[in-house]
Amino acid sequence: MSMFNELTKQPNTSEELQPPFFGALLRIVWQDVRSRMHKAIHDAGFADFQDAHFAVFSYPLPDGIRPSELARQKKMSRQAINYLITQLEELGYVERRASEGSDRRLIYLSARGQKIAETIFTCLRRLHAEWAEEIGHERFDVFLDVLKQLSLKAQESTPEAGP
Repeated sequence: MSMFNELTKQPNTSEELQPPFFGALLRIVWQDVRSRMHKAIHDAGFADFQDAHFAVFSYPLPDGIRPSELARQKKMSRQAINYLITQLEELGYVERRASEGSDRRLIYLSARGQKIAETIFTCLRRLHAEWAEEIGHERFDVFLDVLKQLSLKAQESTPEAGP
């Protein structure tokens, strides 16, 4: 059998992997998490926060970081991240300020941005408790350990973006 035929062969037993594969499952769960965070943010009174703003409001949050470094960290172009930073700055969620003795402005969360971050964290803590209750605390702890291990491995294998 050719390599192509072997790779495209349809599974014929229930023990073989079948779609949806883990990537799709992760995406489906992530979309639910993001939707819940967005609802929590809007319910907290931040109606001007848009889905695109999650690019900046994702782990790790900006705290004294250069825009170019933030772009690298979020795997975005500098133009795209600057567009979002400008929007978030106009909405009062982030601020650019220079450190003492430097003219280079860094990105920080404003007090309003900190409130959104806390809203997100509260939502995630609530979801954590909900899922732990749903599948059992021990299974959920194992799930988190696996995600942490895979996350570390992914960070090790991700090549650094060029200048």
